[in-house]
Amino acid sequence: MSDLDEGLYGFRLDVPQAELDDLHERLGRVRWPDELPGVGQAYGIGLARVRELVAYWREGYDWRAAQERLNEWPQFTTLIDGARVHFAHLRSPEPDATPLLMTHGWPGSFVEFQQVAGPLTDPRAHGGDPADAFHLVLPSIPGFTLSGPTVEAGWEFKRVARAFAVLMARLGYDKYGVQGGDWGAAISRELGRIKPGNVIGVHLNLLPGAGATAEPEEGELAALDPAERERTLASWERYRTWVRERQGYADIQATRPQTLAYALNDSPVGLLAWIAEKFDEWSDPSCPVDQDQMLTNVMLYWLTGTAGSAARIYYERAHADYAGRPPQRSATPTALADFPRDNFIPLRHVAARTDSIVRWTSYDRGGHFPAMEVPDLLVEDVRAFFRGLR
Repeated sequence: MSDLDEGLYGFRLDVPQAELDDLHERLGRVRWPDELPGVGQAYGIGLARVRELVAYWREGYDWRAAQERLNEWPQFTTLIDGARVHFAHLRSPEPDATPLLMTHGWPGSFVEFQQVAGPLTDPRAHGGDPADAFHLVLPSIPGFTLSGPTVEAGWEFKRVARAFAVLMARLGYDKYGVQGGDWGAAISRELGRIKPGNVIGVHLNLLPGAGATAEPEEGELAALDPAERERTLASWERYRTWVRERQGYADIQATRPQTLAYALNDSPVGLLAWIAEKFDEWSDPSCPVDQDQMLTNVMLYWLTGTAGSAARIYYERAHADYAGRPPQRSATPTALADFPRDNFIPLRHVAARTDSIVRWTSYDRGGHFPAMEVPDLLVEDVRAFFRGLR
């Protein structure tokens, strides 16, 4: 593809057996670290947990079956702003379906949406109202898995949003919705902000910048009703814990992604531990992520060698000219599906400063990966939000 090429090219996963044999051999000669007794997960993901995952990955997990399932989705690549962008494009059988761009985050991939794609594209076949159907576009973020690695600096989330606007126009979609969590939330929100004439609504399962990031002042708390006051204090405590105990991965990826890449690109066990820790910590234990689905996600990073490239989005945001500034206001109708085990507790009064919130639903279960943990809840929330915008 040349820099002027705007074509769409069909894509299928077809991993050579030699790559799978190499992975199998590497997993069989792990050099295991030591571990302090009785510390649990305090120092990071535990040795017993990683040994268990590696044993299953090597002897029980079936990549060929996973590859076949992914290849059931029509997939394409196209060149946008110098980057090769991969995406799945799932057309609904309902001709009047609403186009919907769904974007993953880190350490995810388009694999996240396997359980929601069917109900969203074909509600009639899943006991739903055919009027709630969507044409789904599921891109891989530039630098991540099948859209990576990127070959130049500067791919922060605002640039990704602009690229995805080009993608939707290239597919012929003038009016469409967007949905996402994690980096997908930042990208989706930005897309709604810069393209209000095209984006009919923004559905998020994480709202960037909507939690308490500084100790609440007495004046702020006094102006809130008791429930929001209590939630604000809880949000601050969760944020403090995050900064003290869980933010290290992001700091490394925002400052030294290249140094990290040597380890993650050379050791499948290192990559697995780096990613599996997040799925373990950020998911609701009452509805855990399917192990095979998580391993398929890890496989995409391993096979494409993009752990370092994906990590660079943290560096690019931290070094962008807007770093540290509050997000610019979005006028596009926005919905939040609030899941209790996500990393941050969003606050309605904070969100109202920068977003046009028209729907806010708090659930009693689910975490950072709702499309994998509680797909039924996410599907219904997405349907209900866009139903009100038609």
